[in-house]
Amino acid sequence: MGTSEQLLTIAAVLLGALMTYVTNYWTERQRIRREQLTRWDNKKLDAYENYVDTVRASVFLAVELYEHREGIRRSDDPESQMLADVAAASRSRGRAFERIMLLGGDDVVEAAHDLNAAALAVDWQATGKTPDTLAAWRDRNRAVFRAINAFHETARVDLGVSGTVTGDTHPDRDLLLPPARRDNNAST
Repeated sequence: MGTSEQLLTIAAVLLGALMTYVTNYWTERQRIRREQLTRWDNKKLDAYENYVDTVRASVFLAVELYEHREGIRRSDDPESQMLADVAAASRSRGRAFERIMLLGGDDVVEAAHDLNAAALAVDWQATGKTPDTLAAWRDRNRAVFRAINAFHETARVDLGVSGTVTGDTHPDRDLLLPPARRDNNAST
């Protein structure tokens, strides 16, 4: 075997080694990038889930307080305790909102702002800061659940989840209300 053949063999081995190195480097870099995206997607999903959960919990506490204050359904808890529960839920919602601000995309953050405003309107009427009618109360509750659905939509897009939770496949749903009472509030 001549010198030129030996040099050609060495060059082929070196080229093969270089190509193996480049391929392994590129593959490892892609794997790390996928792991980082998955890690952040998991954190986003946890933040989005926690935020919606805290919003819903705060709305349910506000509903209990409102119904107690308006004499619709009395609670065994004292009003002062219910007010404290609504305030604590509002603080939890604020902390969950901050995680959205840190992890969410622009559209998700805007949807969270809208949802937060709708939830605050429910809180304010429940606590008496903005006194209004039962019809307005129900409108505020409808608005907060529409805002939850809008938040779901933007969060799904941000996470790359296909499909929607609204639209033709999933028509709008209204509040689940008990049958009308047979008194002055029957028409509201």
